[in-house]
Order: sequence, then C-alpha cells, then structure tokens
Amino acid sequence: MVIVEVVLETYDAVDFTAWPIAEPSNDRLLALSDRMSPADVGTAMAVIFSYNNIPVTHAADLTEAHLQQHLAETEGLIAPGGLRFRDTTTNVNVSPGCCFGLENWRDWRDVARGQESWLGHDPTPHITHVGHVIQLRQNDEDSPSIEITRRELSSLLTTAQQHFSGFLDLAQQWAAITTPGLADRLISALDQYFMITEAFHRGDSERFHTRRDVVPP
Repeated sequence: MVIVEVVLETYDAVDFTAWPIAEPSNDRLLALSDRMSPADVGTAMAVIFSYNNIPVTHAADLTEAHLQQHLAETEGLIAPGGLRFRDTTTNVNVSPGCCFGLENWRDWRDVARGQESWLGHDPTPHITHVGHVIQLRQNDEDSPSIEITRRELSSLLTTAQQHFSGFLDLAQQWAAITTPGLADRLISALDQYFMITEAFHRGDSERFHTRRDVVPP
C-alpha cells in the first residue's frame, strides 16, 4: 500500500525558544495533518516563521501589520519540505528533494498528468513514466521504486490536500492562542501561499475545504 504525507523539514526549529515545540524526529521531517500535537504544530510554525525571517520576539504582541510588511517585502511564504511517498509493503520511501519547497507541492499534479517535473535534489526524486504507471525512486535509477498509476497518484494528492487542510485547522487554533494579533491574516497567508484548500482544477467554483472564518488577503 502506498501512502503520502505532507512533510516539513525542521532544521530551522533548532534552538527555537519563542514558544513550545516538539522534539525533532531522527530524519528531521514532520508530517503535517489533523493528528499533530500542539507541540508539533508549534514546531511547524517555528519553521515557517524562522525560514521566512518573521520576527518572533514577544510573539503574543505580533500584529497583522508585522506580517503584512513582511509579505509585502518578500511576496509570499515558503518552507522546506514537500510530499513523501511510502510503500508500506516494501518499506520504500521517496522524500522531497532540497530546494523543492512545500509551496510547490502541487507540482505533483503535472506528474499525475504524465508530464516531467523538477522535484528537487539531494535527495533527488526520480520519476519514470511507463504507460500509465509511474515509478518513483530516490536518488538514482538503480534504487528500488514505488509504482503507482496516474489515477492512484491523483487520489493520493487529494489525500495530501486533506492532511494539509487538517494542519491548517490546527494552525488556526494555535495562532488564536500564540499570536492572536495576526491569527486571521497568518492563516489566510498560509492558505494562500501554500495553496492548501484551493481546488485543483482552475476555475472550480468551490474550495476543497470551506473556511468562512478566514479573512481573505
């Protein structure tokens, strides 16, 4: 069985002290979903704040103006990570490559359409299309592969979106307590720049996950 996880690299949370965070895993990858502990959510937010150089001194006093100024200067949010695919039968993992970025996770839609896509490096995910079957490998063509069909990959991407949206819900709860002055704008920015709840097909009238409580940017 092949499963997918939305993962965030946690190196940028090392020595972070502005709010409680969790102990890092051995591989420094944190899976984002609705099952995260408050400390895990704190770790994810610590990475996002640190990676984007958003000041965290006196986090409870941060306001929308602080975040808005940052977004105006940087034109968005980025984060290290992406999608990790795991075959639970063969124990083969394919992790996101360096420089790919969590903000690019939807590029996997191109792979599901039979196209080639750059997915990072070191470790480098290798994609081979054999008819409607996709072979996923880590690092080189001699590595063991995960094999899925294009339809299966599309289904896995829907699952990834569900996991990502679950994290967004927890992030909103976290922000309401930890950074209340910028909570609405922060969650709106996360949704916007990581394209979490936006429908996959351009022009769709409905969002994947309705969020009436999020203030639009």
